Amino acid sequence: MTSISAPNLASTKLVAGNATQREKLSASAKQFEAIFVRQMLSAARKADFGGDDLFGGQALDTFREMQDNQFADIAAQTGSLGFAAKIEAQVARLLPHEANAPATPKGAK
Repeated sequence: MTSISAPNLASTKLVAGNATQREKLSASAKQFEAIFVRQMLSAARKADFGGDDLFGGQALDTFREMQDNQFADIAAQTGSLGFAAKIEAQVARLLPHEANAPATPKGAK
């Protein structure tokens, strides 16, 4: 697994063929945020303070990478960091007017 893989984001609205441009933009912004968070966590994990020699190893590295991927996916889907919302707002200005309306959640009327 690489640090920019996105296994859980394949199920987003982006793959739906009948999604509106705004929904596709929202899904893409969330995917970008997840990738960005993964990169930040990966860079933070590279800092070595000389510890964990006893419990370190390939298995722990793999677990931490999986843990970081899950955290990045959850953070992007919940919007807790807000990067996706800002990206979506900036790019939405470039969409045609009818696609510029905010995406409504499924089931909302």
